[in-house]
Amino acid sequence: MMRPSDQRLPHPRTGDLFTSPVHPGDGWPGDPATRRTAVADTPAQVSALAEAAGTLRQVDACISVCRACPRLVQWREDVAVTKRKSYADQPYWGRPAPGFGAPRPRILIVGLAPAANGANRTGRVFTGDRSGDFLFGSLYRSGLANQPTATDSADGLELVDARVAAAVRCAPPGNAPTPAERSTCAPWLDAEWRLTGPHVRVLVALGGFAWQAALAMVRRAGGSAGTPAPKFGHAATADLQTPHGQVTLLGCYHPSQQNTFTGRLTPAMMDGLFATALALSG
Repeated sequence: MMRPSDQRLPHPRTGDLFTSPVHPGDGWPGDPATRRTAVADTPAQVSALAEAAGTLRQVDACISVCRACPRLVQWREDVAVTKRKSYADQPYWGRPAPGFGAPRPRILIVGLAPAANGANRTGRVFTGDRSGDFLFGSLYRSGLANQPTATDSADGLELVDARVAAAVRCAPPGNAPTPAERSTCAPWLDAEWRLTGPHVRVLVALGGFAWQAALAMVRRAGGSAGTPAPKFGHAATADLQTPHGQVTLLGCYHPSQQNTFTGRLTPAMMDGLFATALALSG
């Protein structure tokens, strides 16, 4: 395992100096954790801390220091030290990426996992890569974000009535978390749903895995999706019953470069999907 670097480099916006990975409590913009935040080292500890969290801030803090999946910890920290050449002069967050957005969202957007040189670098989910540019550009055009760009965690981005989360919080090798890693991370999403679910009217799943993760999340919380299970597709919808009332699950192709460069997902397609989400959310 590569050892984290003690070299301090300037944050690209604030100029403050940070190690890679960033230490909790060092002042990284948007860091929800402190040096006293409890760290989950095992799946059982993830479950216990997720269940005990009473606020989104507490959930986000515990997510951001989680170390329960050794393979993912090693990968995210190795990437934070080796870095992409174009970002070699920047510090890397190198920790799990918590959710981001409105505390009482009507729309909850679920993705797969952070990108190794995107959120793993910036500390904010879907920030600092082309997938994020595509997503937040559409959210801005739809009135769900105050600006079309997401470059770093101090850029002023805010979401309106929407929140973005990931089913897995650490950047995985090959963008492919294992079933065990997915299962270990699931309680964090459950806690986020427990705290936002009373307000959410629409779940947007970015890709097939996020669709399955959203269905499982709702079921674990006492909801139901009917039989047979709804199938993923772009603009596919499913009515889910939850303890807080009916919620619509809305499918969207993931804004990966593979999808956006080939035209499988276009800006008009994503804008239309968020127009539907807004209409369904009331």
